[in-house]
Amino acid sequence: MTNKLDQLKTMTTVVADTGDIGAIAQWRPEDATTNPSLLLKAAASDAYRPMLERAVAMARKQGGSDAEQLTLATDMLAILAGQEILSLIPGVVSTEVDARLSFDTEATLKRARRLIELYDQQGVDTNRVLIKIAATWEGIRAAEILEQEGIRCNLTLLFSFVQAAACAQAGAFLISPFVGRILDWHLANSGRDHFPAAEDPGVLSVARIYNYYKANGYSTVVMGASFRNIGEIEMLAGCDRLTISPTLLQELKNDNGSLERKLSASNASSTDGFGVLDEKRFRWESNEDAMATEKLADGIRRFTIDQIELENRVRQLASKAA
Repeated sequence: MTNKLDQLKTMTTVVADTGDIGAIAQWRPEDATTNPSLLLKAAASDAYRPMLERAVAMARKQGGSDAEQLTLATDMLAILAGQEILSLIPGVVSTEVDARLSFDTEATLKRARRLIELYDQQGVDTNRVLIKIAATWEGIRAAEILEQEGIRCNLTLLFSFVQAAACAQAGAFLISPFVGRILDWHLANSGRDHFPAAEDPGVLSVARIYNYYKANGYSTVVMGASFRNIGEIEMLAGCDRLTISPTLLQELKNDNGSLERKLSASNASSTDGFGVLDEKRFRWESNEDAMATEKLADGIRRFTIDQIELENRVRQLASKAA
């Protein structure tokens, strides 16, 4: 019997939920995804030091105000990290737009296009890049436009069914529903201290979205994210993609038990019915989901905090190099 990680790879595309170059080289996933939190952790490693220095130098050469150079340097760090990651994997890498732009469609479009332009300037095949955007109403509208321009998007910080429905209607290439953060909220607010994997609210949310997409012919890829344990992963075996941390990848590799497929497009069925969503209905449905509203806001705040800390590290390096 092969281990559960190898079994999972026969059903689902495995994505590395890490910005650590060494971990990606070790696990050799199909795809990889980054965000400000992952880049902040990775930036403390020796492997990222040359990228940091190069990003600062490139931004300084470009010129502009200190604020403009700082923004460009952090974007360039993400690009250089993405380029390095792509040299280690056969698939795609996700690069995230600044979370502070989550409620500004035009600013998101401008930043997303610049990220793609920077990748292109580095000689990277931009078909291998997904632009990662928070699944706010404004972010989804930006993704809709970008997809029409041929820029594929990964809608992240997704916690609710209405977010998923809106993303599919917008033609988003991929969504990243956050399994573990949904579980966190229910543990904090339900009075329970445990949910069996089969009853895990995050698992049930992703399974519902997956079945809705497949039953209704949506092409948007479902990539479960933010896992707390391998039980959650096992219950979503068969999902299009799952992005998994190195710690949980190791647990799956160490487990030689049998892994059963839980999700299948051929067996998908859904009783959910959604007409075309407009902004009023989207905001109302979102407002009615306390978990999703709170976790989306919390996620944007957390990514922003880590983005600012990353900028502080870049600023310190730039001042030393001046």
